[in-house]
Amino acid sequence: MEQDERDRRLPILRTAGYRGGSGSRREDLRNGRFNYQPAARPGEIISTEHRPLLGKESAYDTFGALLQAECTVMGSKLRTGELNRQRIESWGIETRGDLEDELEKFRQRVKQACDRATRRRLVGKAENPLFYHLRQAFITGHTPGLGAQLKIEFMTSIIRARHSTEATSGLQQKIADLRYPIEWYPATRALHRTVHLHVGPTNSGKTYHALQKLEAARTGIYAGPLRLLAHEVYTRFNAKGKKCALITGEERRIPDGLDLVMNSCTVEMVPLNTLVDVAVIDEIQMLGDADRGWAWTQAFLGVMAKEVHLCGELRVIPLIKELCAAMGDKLVIHRYERLGALESESKSLKGDLQKLEKGDAVILFSRFAIHAMKANIEKAKGRRCAVVYGSLPPETRAQQAALFNDPDNDYDYLVASNAVGMGLNLSIKRVIFESTSKHNGLAHVRLSVPEINQIAGRAGRYKSAHDAIKNGTNEAGDSVLPAVRSRPTTGLVTTLDFYDLPIVKDAMKTVVPPLKAAGILPTADVILRFVKLFPAETPLSYILVRLNELCTLTPQFFMCQLKEQLEVADLLHPYKMSILDRVAFLTAPATLREPGFASVLVEFAQSVSQNSGGELLDMKSIPLEVLEKGIHDDAEGVKGYLRKAELLHKALTLYLWLSYRFAGVFRSQALAFHVKGLVEEKIDECLADIRYDIKDMRKKNLYQHKIMQQEELLRKQIESEESTVDDAATEGDDMERLGDDATGHFEVTAESGDDSAGTVDEELADFEMANESEDSPSSNSNIPATVGLDDRKPDATISTV
Repeated sequence: MEQDERDRRLPILRTAGYRGGSGSRREDLRNGRFNYQPAARPGEIISTEHRPLLGKESAYDTFGALLQAECTVMGSKLRTGELNRQRIESWGIETRGDLEDELEKFRQRVKQACDRATRRRLVGKAENPLFYHLRQAFITGHTPGLGAQLKIEFMTSIIRARHSTEATSGLQQKIADLRYPIEWYPATRALHRTVHLHVGPTNSGKTYHALQKLEAARTGIYAGPLRLLAHEVYTRFNAKGKKCALITGEERRIPDGLDLVMNSCTVEMVPLNTLVDVAVIDEIQMLGDADRGWAWTQAFLGVMAKEVHLCGELRVIPLIKELCAAMGDKLVIHRYERLGALESESKSLKGDLQKLEKGDAVILFSRFAIHAMKANIEKAKGRRCAVVYGSLPPETRAQQAALFNDPDNDYDYLVASNAVGMGLNLSIKRVIFESTSKHNGLAHVRLSVPEINQIAGRAGRYKSAHDAIKNGTNEAGDSVLPAVRSRPTTGLVTTLDFYDLPIVKDAMKTVVPPLKAAGILPTADVILRFVKLFPAETPLSYILVRLNELCTLTPQFFMCQLKEQLEVADLLHPYKMSILDRVAFLTAPATLREPGFASVLVEFAQSVSQNSGGELLDMKSIPLEVLEKGIHDDAEGVKGYLRKAELLHKALTLYLWLSYRFAGVFRSQALAFHVKGLVEEKIDECLADIRYDIKDMRKKNLYQHKIMQQEELLRKQIESEESTVDDAATEGDDMERLGDDATGHFEVTAESGDDSAGTVDEELADFEMANESEDSPSSNSNIPATVGLDDRKPDATISTV
């Protein structure tokens, strides 16, 4: 797994520099104020002075230095690697000299844009579009977002010069008119739907009431954000004798004798052309998510159900009212109150695991960290610890939840990911945040206020997961344990370390503003019509960026982000595939950040383009040989084996995903399921073998905390536009109990008894792991097209709109 390069590129945020094109050359930018150095390799420590965040320069001066550094990093990456070679060839760049010329021209464009901002204060979209787009990317997407936007701007500047489409610009603008997405589903608009909006805080019973309606219906659909939630509903219904199918991106389970539509699925898999009596869409506030929001919007606008039950947070009410009014749907709002009180504790655990109590749940954000914490807790307390996270096999997760919920065994503690915040029912007395940041696949980012509240709200759950499922065994043979009931209690929330506690407390007191817009993506039909306006050799990545630039939207909608999809499009450019096939690959669970995964994706694309060669055992890029070795046989040890096993698991997940869409090509589905199970056993074996000192984990968290504080300060200044440097310096002095000493090392004034106090001047690169994704990536299967369960019945107030 690559280290978090983007954090290292920003010396004003991190004292270790970056690996630029010059390798070991040290660059001084901004007249020597900010010193860049080569990035530390895994395990290597580079000591540097820590410079002030901002001096006498404006925030835009600082941002300009950052932009130039990012340009250097981008150029360095584009010069190396087979993947990047293919990307730039798809743009029409054939030689290294051409690339250098284009990079220099682009660097000058960026410099000129920064000069217009700093000297003439021209920062608007009309007068300085390049600076505007880069500024917005940094504000909304942090440093990773800035780097991604730079690549997009560089790519479009090259292709726009090579492929003139002025003759069709009017038609492009017309097709890019996406103001009325509610009209994309005419069959649904012909229905007279009743929408029931169930809103309230976590642990208020809103999902329970919606599922009661679904259970009583003859036909219906449940759509959830996670595979494991879809599996939980599937298990619950079948255990009660109500036949239900499980539909996710990578898996289909259809009970024998199922003759009516009753599906439990991930939200991306909602069937839009099937009429049902009841549809339940969980976590509806996710329609405002920048990445996956389109799936909730598509499900809500397009599902053909007589009754649509939406479950979510209070902040969705105004937006749902507007959308229902536009669609002509009747809206009934059900408001719920939390079943038990929720309080934050006055002190953190100060890193002391001996302070853990029975019923505590420690929340972390990577599988590596989860298993490391489990080992540390069991060693410190001498009692067992259950684990729950998104990619855990559903049957294993159900077993672990049952063990934790049972008060009569020795499983006193739970270590879990943010999956617990998405509706899983667990008898948690106290939620403990190990950190208030997580790795999102590109960089460490602070948890949002809704994320913190959703996870914190799982403390004091009224009933356990057992109550969601009655005694019995479902059709798939999943065991269902006897119910264990509990009474409502006051939920408690705290953190492992002191510096995270104020963040959690502030989040719990913050009133989140209402959602203003729902995310969308253009439909396959729109993309097909738009593509026809460009020369055949035009890269699809450029066409998608162009569509995004030209699209016209109403205030109720926004365009979801394109992340790795553009890189995937460039990677597939040389292969003969239809536009629909290419778009299908863009929605696949593919991550090019994983070393070696690009080769897997290319081989799969070659099989589709040739309509053959998709047998699992014939795929040379899939490292099946990993299964022939023991976890200690890898040259890099257990962690090296784990990386290879996770690559194999991701490749198998993609194979299964594609097997449902290109069944005639990828025909080894049964074998892939079997091998995937074997790999999961190996991964579990690796994770159980991993040992990591809790003190090192805490140092890593403290280091990231400091970096994010500085980045947030810079982003806040840039966003305000008129902020002064002196204001920033003053605010920087007020950062909570964290400061810089004269030598530039980070120093912390800790709570009494906190053994983490001291200096942190190293990167714990060995612990840098990718975020445990909880967003069901293998379910992102529906190309937008034109054609935990609460079991208590609290009182609810109902209003009709």
